[in-house]
Amino acid sequence: MASVKCSNCRANLLVPSGVSSVKCPWCHHTSFPLAPVASQYNGYGNNYHPMGFGNGYYRRPSFPTYQPSPPSAYGRKRAVLIGINYHYQQKTLKGSVNDVRMMTYLLANRFGFPNESILVLTEEGDPYRMPTKYNIQMALRWLVQGCQSGDSLVFFYSGHGSQVPDRDGDESDGLDEALCPVDYQTEGMILDDEINATIVRPLPHGVQLHAIIDTCKSGTFLDLPFMCSMNQAGYYEWEDHRISPAYKGTSGGTAFCFSACHDFETSIDTTALTSGVATGAMTHGFVEAVQNGSGLTYGRLLQSLRSKIIEAQKRLFGPYAHTWPAQVPQLSSTEKFDIHLKLFVL
Repeated sequence: MASVKCSNCRANLLVPSGVSSVKCPWCHHTSFPLAPVASQYNGYGNNYHPMGFGNGYYRRPSFPTYQPSPPSAYGRKRAVLIGINYHYQQKTLKGSVNDVRMMTYLLANRFGFPNESILVLTEEGDPYRMPTKYNIQMALRWLVQGCQSGDSLVFFYSGHGSQVPDRDGDESDGLDEALCPVDYQTEGMILDDEINATIVRPLPHGVQLHAIIDTCKSGTFLDLPFMCSMNQAGYYEWEDHRISPAYKGTSGGTAFCFSACHDFETSIDTTALTSGVATGAMTHGFVEAVQNGSGLTYGRLLQSLRSKIIEAQKRLFGPYAHTWPAQVPQLSSTEKFDIHLKLFVL
C-alpha cells in the first residue's frame, strides 16, 4: 500500500501500490498523478494536531457533535467506517486511520459504494466527524435508517476493544465486548449489546450487513448467534451462541461479522506487512484478499485472514513468533451456511 495526498483537498489516502490515479472519497476529485505524503500531519509539522494539541501542551478537546443527514433514496450501498488512533492518550495506535483509508478505497473502487454513502469517522479531517461516543451512536443509527430489501450495509471499526462484566446473561464467558470511542475515558464505551440492538436487530428481510472489526477481544463483537469454528485444514462447524432467551437475530435480514481475533485474544497493529505504513494486520489481510481475489468464498477469505496474521507474526517476532499470543480471525453470522460455497459479495 502507498500513502499519498489528494491533489485537490490534500487529504491523506492509502491506496494499493502502483495505482496511478484515484478518486478521493472526501472531495470526489480524481487525483493524477498522485502526490506522496510528506508527513503524517498533512504538511503542518510535528506540532500540529487537528484536535488542538501541539507545542508540548495537552488540552482536553471540545468535541463537536455530528448530525448525519438522512440517507438518500439511491443509497442501496451504505457504509460506516470508524478508525481511532487515540492521539495523545496513554494507549495510542498507529494504524487505525490508515485502515479506514484502505477500506474507503476498497468499497468505492472495488464494490462501487457511492462516496456520498460512505460515512467516515476519524480523528483527522472534519472535526464534526470525530469518533466520539455520541457521533458513533448517531452514525450507527444512520447506517440502518430506512434500509430496505436489496441494500448492502458495511460497518468497519479499527481501534481499541475491551470487555466488561455481562449484566444480562447472554455471554458464555460472562463478559460483554465493547468499542472504545475517542472519548471513552469520560463518556464510556459502547457495548456489543447496544451495537446489536442498533444495527443487527432492525435489519429487514433482504438486507445484508457485513461488519469488519479490527480490535482486540472482538470474536463476538456483534453478538451474532452463530460462530464458525474452523481448523487449519478448512473443516468447520457452526457453534450456537444463543445461551439465553435474549434474541440476537435480525428482523429478517442477514448479518455477517469478520473479527480480528477471539474474545480472549489481542490484535496486531504493525508496519510488518507494508513498507513502513502502520495498519491493522487483519484489515490489511482483508483488503489484500478481497482486492486480489476472484470468486472469493467466505471460507477462503477466513483462511486467507488467518494466514496473513501468521505471516505478520513471523515478520515481527522471527523465530520467537510461536511464543507470541495467538491471534485467530473469526467469522460469525445470524445464519448457518456453507462457507466454502457461499461467495463473498458486498
